[in-house]
Amino acid sequence: MNTLMGNLAQTLDCGQCFRWDRLQDGTWEGVAYGRYLHITEENFSDVLRDPFWADYFDMGTDYAGIRAGLCEKDSTLAEAAHYAPEIHILRQEPWEALCSFILSQCNNIKRIKGMAARLCRAYGRNIGNGRFAFPEAETLALADEGDLRALGFGFRAPYVISAAKSVAQGRIDFKALKVMPLKEARDVLTGLSGVGPKVADCTLLYGLHKMDAFPMDVWMKRAMKVLFPGKDPSWFGPYAGVAQQYIFHYSRHHPELFQCA
Repeated sequence: MNTLMGNLAQTLDCGQCFRWDRLQDGTWEGVAYGRYLHITEENFSDVLRDPFWADYFDMGTDYAGIRAGLCEKDSTLAEAAHYAPEIHILRQEPWEALCSFILSQCNNIKRIKGMAARLCRAYGRNIGNGRFAFPEAETLALADEGDLRALGFGFRAPYVISAAKSVAQGRIDFKALKVMPLKEARDVLTGLSGVGPKVADCTLLYGLHKMDAFPMDVWMKRAMKVLFPGKDPSWFGPYAGVAQQYIFHYSRHHPELFQCA
């Protein structure tokens, strides 16, 4: 990512986060770690000078170098990477990532954003500007399943509460997960009710910045079958998660590639 506003959409609208909105004037507003931010053309350079936001947007990682290495592996991967070359992997709050991707099951980005917004309004701390912090796990551990279902969570409601209890009671330790090998960390998360490999890998990649995680949803399974037959996530190497974002974003915007799949 550079300081051009036009590149923000590549990171904030590629399916890895659900608390950012693009306004009609092209600016962005969102909440991370309980902090509200309105990004404009005029203030973006100052935003990136703030150590908190520079870290959140992962400005310290050499994405140009990562992209170059991935492009050398395969021409199709290179095409996907060049379609949205400024994607960064955000450093999101781990609990928010876990909870958000539990909500993502059998869902689309627009609906997930709506569910996350309703959850924050109902249980999150008011931080002004009409925005709310993401609810703490300790808060949602005490939530009523019926109340969550009333927010439109459906079958996901008990999974949210169960995960919140596991985090609040210390059975899920994000600091420990961050330093575990990928498979071991995935096994811990998939031990939670309602958390499969896709939700686990999303949590590990977007919430714990484990760059070798490679979430596989319907789009990615289709993309792997059509664009990378015979290959598995390990083929992409230590930055498989970055490759996944290139492929996922590219595939969503080129559905014609899969009409006969």
